[in-house]
Amino acid sequence: QVQLVESGGGLVQPGGSLRLSCAASGSLFSIYDMGWYRQAPGKQRELVATITSGALTNYANSVKGRFTISRDNAKNTVYLQMNSLKPDDTAVYHCNAKQLSLKSDYWGQGTQVTVSS
Repeated sequence: QVQLVESGGGLVQPGGSLRLSCAASGSLFSIYDMGWYRQAPGKQRELVATITSGALTNYANSVKGRFTISRDNAKNTVYLQMNSLKPDDTAVYHCNAKQLSLKSDYWGQGTQVTVSS
């Protein structure tokens, strides 16, 4: 069982930055593929960025060049650095941990990000 706890959300003006963190419990963090997803009101949850256990990254087109996903296996934590934020980035951001060989798929409760002037 893996528990994920997100933090770092908040209210920021357009053009500003935030850094989200996702702390994971358990000793097998390094073998999990990690991801950030977001869900805006009235919309479906969408992929923001993923990072594999081997540190390969993938981004949604809408955030490429603005967001950076990273992981620190020693701290069991994955990060999402968000720069040049736009009002369209407003959503609840959820952390995901996935390991297909273990048939494991875990989600955090989410952290609210609001971009508004």
